[in-house]
Amino acid sequence: MDRLVDLAKVLRSKNSGPFEITLDILFDTIEKYNRVVKSEIITIENISELYALEPADITQIVFFKKALGIKITYNRKVSSGTFRDRDVYGAQQHAPLMGLLIP
Repeated sequence: MDRLVDLAKVLRSKNSGPFEITLDILFDTIEKYNRVVKSEIITIENISELYALEPADITQIVFFKKALGIKITYNRKVSSGTFRDRDVYGAQQHAPLMGLLIP
């Protein structure tokens, strides 16, 4: 088993507007991409549990084989830049993904 952070070339998060966060997972080989996709670890259920979200808060999980990437978008608990927002740019939200174990 390997951690996702060790397989991904890029693992990042960013605002997807003021009300959503997008997580990007990009790979440098088709083998690594296929391994993660075939593991079926990246699911609405697993991501919602990892981020303490309701499954309905995950608006999309998209697998881009041609780009060797996975995009996950979810609703923010508070909008960007408002009271109680601790990461205005959404740039530090990828950390929970780092430790995901991929068989």
